[in-house]
Amino acid sequence: MSVVETDEPGWEVDPDDESGAAVVAAVGRQIRKWREAKGLRAAELGELVGYGEDLIRKVERGARIPRPEFLDKVDEAVGASGLVAVMKQDVMEVRYPKKVRDLARMEARAVEMGVYECNSINGLLQTPGHAQVAFESRQPPYSQDEVERMVAARVARQSIFERMPAPALSFVLEEGPLRRPLGGTMVWRQQLERLLEVGRLRNVTLQVMPTRCDVHPGLDGRIEVLKFEDGTAVGRSDGAFNGRPISDPKQLRILELRYGTIRAQALPPRESLAFIEHLLGET
Repeated sequence: MSVVETDEPGWEVDPDDESGAAVVAAVGRQIRKWREAKGLRAAELGELVGYGEDLIRKVERGARIPRPEFLDKVDEAVGASGLVAVMKQDVMEVRYPKKVRDLARMEARAVEMGVYECNSINGLLQTPGHAQVAFESRQPPYSQDEVERMVAARVARQSIFERMPAPALSFVLEEGPLRRPLGGTMVWRQQLERLLEVGRLRNVTLQVMPTRCDVHPGLDGRIEVLKFEDGTAVGRSDGAFNGRPISDPKQLRILELRYGTIRAQALPPRESLAFIEHLLGET
């Protein structure tokens, strides 16, 4: 008898995510259909793939989002010839929280994006190690399952740097978070190295707002503006319009004015990279 793994083969389903729950439920029904066609009980399938009966039933009833490797094992166990494994595409997106999926879809459409961050390093620029420590520091704390999902979602969004044609991306980060050794020296160094790597991409402009700049339009929070190919745009600012996403041209002009002023007050791109290199040399 093989040793049954105690780790859960996936992530919890968000009950408020109706579309995601429907996809996971459909995948679970297919797994059950193949299992029964093979003449296997749930416990027997669990033994074959290395998981307990309870976890198999959770996946089958749509209460658990299966991991890709779990679907591969089930496919082989029931002899589905790839018809179960192919469902990895169906669960690829829904394993991430809905609000993250919505954000990723907008970022995938954007041809131009400008982001100012005041208290942290933007998620698109974070290393997995930095993101994990950042999520683990939240209060009240996330469960380990939630931390894993959020880190995976954040890393997946970074595919924007591989898009062709490449979007024009602009980031302004405050000096303070760059100096904070979140996660310890090694995680901090890796994060600074990642910033240098991304900042040298031809379609990316990375700037640092020095702490010696005592007043600028971003003091009341984050600003983000995304522009799309059809000429429309969406923006959001912690300190404007109650923090809600906006698309009205007049309101967008306000955010663009603020962001443009912030960029003008920040260090130029070349000086910003030199500043990050200096920080890296101090670690």
